[in-house]
Amino acid sequence: MFNNAPTAEELTNPFTDVSTNNSHYNAIVTLYNEDIVTGITATEFKPNQEATRGDAALYLANALQLDTQNVQNPGFKDVPSSSKYYGAIAALFENNIISGYGDTFKPNNTLTRSQMAKMLTLGFDLDIATTTNSKFVDVNKLTDTNTKRYIQTLVDYQITVGTTETTFSPNGKLKRGQLASFLFNAIEATEPALEIISVE
Repeated sequence: MFNNAPTAEELTNPFTDVSTNNSHYNAIVTLYNEDIVTGITATEFKPNQEATRGDAALYLANALQLDTQNVQNPGFKDVPSSSKYYGAIAALFENNIISGYGDTFKPNNTLTRSQMAKMLTLGFDLDIATTTNSKFVDVNKLTDTNTKRYIQTLVDYQITVGTTETTFSPNGKLKRGQLASFLFNAIEATEPALEIISVE
């Protein structure tokens, strides 16, 4: 996807709150130039603001280049067809990448790090880890086997290094900057072209 991407000198950065010394700078600016992520405003990305489920769905659908126009209604009463997230959520739902909470999706709820692990693993069709034994002590304490495997999958693909060497913080709320780096690294892992960024 990034094979024809502009060089660092050619990248456009409209965000006054994303400086070159930001650990997520390359991911945010590259994905912005690839029309994958957008700012909260025209000049603010707010990398430290918590990411919503809706934004994650929108950016993931963009990254996967899914058809968000010719979609079937997923039936979420809190995602009307007028919502900016509708096409992305419907496309991801059709492809069994995301699910909701009964008849709701809760697009404005914050996204957890473990939820992101599932979305990336399924979205990029990664080979799911067979082991549930993690180097992260807080992941080993989880009871859901699939969640453990999704997180380990990201480790196997070098998409994440965790919040520390021994913790992943699976229930931690994902920040927008981290979301960008997760997406960037997942794209790079499946289509090697760019340097991997460590996700905090």
